[in-house]
Amino acid sequence: MTFPILSPDPAKDKDVHFLTYPIYLGGNRGRGQIYPDGKKSNNTVYTAPASGTVSTITNLGKDGYEITLTTTDGKVTETIPAGPEVIVSLGQTVQADQPLTNNPNVGGFGQTETEIVLQSPLRLQGLILFFFFNLLAQVFLVLKKKQFEKVQLAEMNF
Repeated sequence: MTFPILSPDPAKDKDVHFLTYPIYLGGNRGRGQIYPDGKKSNNTVYTAPASGTVSTITNLGKDGYEITLTTTDGKVTETIPAGPEVIVSLGQTVQADQPLTNNPNVGGFGQTETEIVLQSPLRLQGLILFFFFNLLAQVFLVLKKKQFEKVQLAEMNF
């Protein structure tokens, strides 16, 4: 997830000193195995399109992997997007519809943790000062209530 946040640049203004805070994100990963155009997503198991031997496994970086199978009819290529983990190795013999990747379709709830820069120290100090005065007011209210209860008890003892 990307959050567009506009904040001052400490490299341009030396008076800006921000602190970092952890944030926790969670979201339902869903179970979308096929796109509307019929192509598989990266949330499904990729299987061998034909029986044969794994001749090449090419790492395409962010685009995933390309696995070439040598079959009796020639060569067949299967492109796997980033996400699933390839579980076959070079030279391995595979049957048609045998899994080439693990099953990344865990579904359910996924979560992650990261840090984000949000507050300037002045705003944070103001918040702490506000909390301090709020705590002080609460303590004085409790003390005033206790004093009022003592007066009521004194009036009842006649």
